[in-house]
Amino acid sequence: MNLDNQFWSNKYKTNKIGWDLGEVSPPLKAYFDQLENKKIKILIPGGGNSYEAEYLFDNGFKNVFVADLSEAPLKNLQNRVPNFPSSQLINANFFDLEETFDLVIEQTFFCAINPELRLKYASKMHSILKENGKLVGLLFDAVLNEDHPPFGGNKEEYLNYFDPHFTMDVFTKCYNSFHNRQEMELFVKFIKN
Repeated sequence: MNLDNQFWSNKYKTNKIGWDLGEVSPPLKAYFDQLENKKIKILIPGGGNSYEAEYLFDNGFKNVFVADLSEAPLKNLQNRVPNFPSSQLINANFFDLEETFDLVIEQTFFCAINPELRLKYASKMHSILKENGKLVGLLFDAVLNEDHPPFGGNKEEYLNYFDPHFTMDVFTKCYNSFHNRQEMELFVKFIKN
């Protein structure tokens, strides 16, 4: 399964972006609204159209970075938010990133990568987070697809990937998911060990 730049760019070109909510995810918005330090360095990997980055930026978080394999959603974000710094839009493979961050936001990226890369994802997250850095966001708690994204999973499976690298501060059923994801998401807040 080749989930490369061409695969994802074609999804945007043909508007087959069913994961795109068209707005900031409600659980993430609730999390962002309680953040006090607007100077933290935030990454949204596989950010897509990244309404989360737009929301954060518009609310005073100016140190927000979005990484995506496809250039199309980065251009979409730049068009919606012209003053979003282009230097903070990273057209690259997440696994090639070398910068470090205080906070990484997970929103449909984990379910989009080949499941064979999940251990590598957890390790990479650990390496790009600063000391006491946090991985916060949503993971599917549902059986989804086996041959194409989105790929599902469950809490027990995820523990195998993340437990060696993180303290599980919050790892629970999400109570305020977007309407078409009700009962299908876990809200996570993992702190780097």
